[in-house]
Amino acid sequence: MATANQIQFRLKLAKKTLTTASKVVTATKSRIKKLEAELKKAKAAAAKAKQKKPAAKKKPVARKKPAAKKKPVARKKPAAKKK
Repeated sequence: MATANQIQFRLKLAKKTLTTASKVVTATKSRIKKLEAELKKAKAAAAKAKQKKPAAKKKPVARKKPAAKKKPVARKKPAAKKK
């Protein structure tokens, strides 16, 4: 069985650990709040920038005219061979 001094020592260590942990938790909570506020501001700024920017209209693409078809040229018939 543990002595009274050992129990006191363990109790001090446990309290110290708890204090350290609670400080870390508090610091983390405040950091989270700051980050959430920063995120909210960034989202608002992004939405504002998106609203201001007018949608660029695409120019209608001019359709190319099909190449002019060449009229078939009538071939000259070869002259009949003389027999």
